[in-house]
Amino acid sequence: MKKYISLWLTMTSRITQIAFASRFGVVFFTLGKVIRFLFFLIFLVLIVSKTKSLAGYTLWQVILFFVTFNIIDIVTQFFLREVYRFRSYIVSGSFDYMLTKPLSPLFRSLFGGSDILDLITLVPLLGFLFYVLNQIGGITIAGVVLYVLLLINAFVIALAFHIFVLGLGVIITEVDNAIWIYREMTALGRVPIAVYREPISWILTFILPVAAMITFPVQAVLGILSWTGVLLAFVFSGIFLLASLRFWRYALRQYSSASS
Repeated sequence: MKKYISLWLTMTSRITQIAFASRFGVVFFTLGKVIRFLFFLIFLVLIVSKTKSLAGYTLWQVILFFVTFNIIDIVTQFFLREVYRFRSYIVSGSFDYMLTKPLSPLFRSLFGGSDILDLITLVPLLGFLFYVLNQIGGITIAGVVLYVLLLINAFVIALAFHIFVLGLGVIITEVDNAIWIYREMTALGRVPIAVYREPISWILTFILPVAAMITFPVQAVLGILSWTGVLLAFVFSGIFLLASLRFWRYALRQYSSASS
């Protein structure tokens, strides 16, 4: 484990040096993320202020859904940014080189260098999260603990999906479109799932992992999530992770290298 952590730090340091080579690029990238966040936040405020509630949730509760989505999205992109570069490794033959090294090719493909730019906005976002929870009120320690555990569970689900995307990339060299399908799918959780009509809300709860990733953590901290929902979230992540690992091993057996 120490070896892998050391390698991750080394690769992340290398990626960070490249990212900060252009100071203006860092500023505009960060500014763009902040503006996009503020625009959607203003949109939510305008919508809920007219209706007084959204699917039974108050304004601050709806904002909590949006903040939770952004936390999961930022953390996932930070740790798994290497997946976005994976296609170039396949088509260039660099993946052959990875397979010859005494390092897990899955670890290298997932955590081959985190982009610090994805993490810059996380600290103020966490501060905003505490402010939102304070505005809601009535939050218990047990609810916060369960919220954190379900956030970790959400990252496991995101990890499983990215492993599946890597396996897909090995077989058909396609990564980008699959990643964007994941991004657009999870973006549906920026608002409560109850907003969507049936069968969409049912699909987002029992087939796609959007509810388990975003809705369930928020409902847990609000004290309205049943233990059945908690169990469903952890069972889903466990099954999805095991299935993605099996698919990755299957994809490696199908790989014949770029030179063949």
